[in-house]
Amino acid sequence: MPTVKFTANLKRFYPKLTEVELESLDLKEILDELENLHKGLKDYVVDEQGQLRKHVNIFVAGELIKDRVSLSDEVNPEDEIYIMQALSGG
Repeated sequence: MPTVKFTANLKRFYPKLTEVELESLDLKEILDELENLHKGLKDYVVDEQGQLRKHVNIFVAGELIKDRVSLSDEVNPEDEIYIMQALSGG
């Protein structure tokens, strides 16, 4: 099962957010499962069209996802998925 991990910055908004293993191998379904565990998290990660928000990055197996629009990047059972805020500024 893929393991989903989060940065400390996201835990500031969702204090009960913890590393979790999920059954799905589809990023959209993973976000749905996370929403069931942490209400409002999905809206923080994706916009109204289901596209990844500009201030969020997702890494699968150490690689930044390529498809920010439909979230179709492949997920394997042994993958670690990191969801984090994108940092900007100087």
